[in-house]
Amino acid sequence: MNPQAMTNSGMINLPPLPHISIHAFCETDKGVALMQATFADRHFARTSSQVFTGGIPAAVQAYAQALTPDLLIVESAKDSQSLLAELQALAQVCAPQTKVIVIGHHNDIHLYRTLIAQGVSEYLVMPLQPQDILMAVSNIFGGDSQAASIGRIVAFIGARGGAGSSAIAHNVAWFLAEQYGKNTVVADLDLAYGTAGLDFDKEPAQGIVDALMASDRIDPVLIDRLLAKCSEHLMLLASPASVDRVIDIQEETLSVLLDALRATAPITVLDLPSDWESWTRGALIGADDVIITATPDLVSVRNVKSILDMLKQLRPNDAKPGLVLNKVGQTKNKDLEISMQEFVEAFDIEPLGTVTFAPEIFNAALNEGVLVSQYDPKSEAAKVFDQLARRLLGQNMQEDATTDSSTSKGLFASLRGMLSKVGKKG
Repeated sequence: MNPQAMTNSGMINLPPLPHISIHAFCETDKGVALMQATFADRHFARTSSQVFTGGIPAAVQAYAQALTPDLLIVESAKDSQSLLAELQALAQVCAPQTKVIVIGHHNDIHLYRTLIAQGVSEYLVMPLQPQDILMAVSNIFGGDSQAASIGRIVAFIGARGGAGSSAIAHNVAWFLAEQYGKNTVVADLDLAYGTAGLDFDKEPAQGIVDALMASDRIDPVLIDRLLAKCSEHLMLLASPASVDRVIDIQEETLSVLLDALRATAPITVLDLPSDWESWTRGALIGADDVIITATPDLVSVRNVKSILDMLKQLRPNDAKPGLVLNKVGQTKNKDLEISMQEFVEAFDIEPLGTVTFAPEIFNAALNEGVLVSQYDPKSEAAKVFDQLARRLLGQNMQEDATTDSSTSKGLFASLRGMLSKVGKKG
């Protein structure tokens, strides 16, 4: 298994598979269920995938009069000799360019070596998870050398307007680039009100809209031409931050843009608006990591739940999103705020840190055209941004980001209590 493709939690960290056709012929009910769950994964969204029953004999019969797909996955619970005999029959009707993955039920190293020697791309042994199939397919249609050069997309989104997601995204990007030397792109997708240009003190003549308007020409060369260089390792794909015209982002165009960004830099920080559109949903599904910024209030509780429910359904094999709780202490009465611990207990979400409400530092940094991480690198906020950057890089943190400085017991003991409060206010 390619270690480049795994996150710290052991989840898959790969881009979507290319436009290929995949057929799976299964012999058992468990095999059918496995392949149906696998093809429902977001990574297979571009593929043309179908599941059939009947195992290898059904595949032989089907391809006697039809073309084989780019990838053929066959399951067999038979013994080694019977399996090899069935594969010989399959080879007679299978096109030379078709890749084959065999799913067996016997952990036999000699069988594995025989199958690989005969041209089978991979032999996997049940029981399996969708992640196992995805890794095998990705290795066949990419390989370790290509996977190592694929950049990660980290999507930041606020649970509500004014949550401060953009400020956190930009400061984390600064740490990734300046403190840890990772070539990082900040892509500001808040086309009307984006703040990346202000935060990085850049007003580039071109930016992300120029890429979106040239959907038929989006590639790493175009992206490189549109990037504004902020430093040696930090680049900006800025938004126009203008309401002069409405840009309708198409999901297909966004997908092509994300592919180009992956090939441009090791890390792309995707700054998403809190306004919900179909393409916003597509961006969250296509990202490798998702970080939600919430404020300690009931509106964020409701919206975090909605986002998590959606992502759980559409990203079942990915790591859970991380949560940053921002503007903690904005309300003088701490008993009126929801703590990080209450979010974690209610939603089983990964806590990444809390940022205390400190408007004087953020406003002073903005007025000077620098980030908080530059203005006051010893501030509590900068420490949290550093922790987030190191977490994304897989480094151990010196401090536990799950620790909540608040001594408040909070108002809610369960999700039911929180949502009942939302209902009373609504």
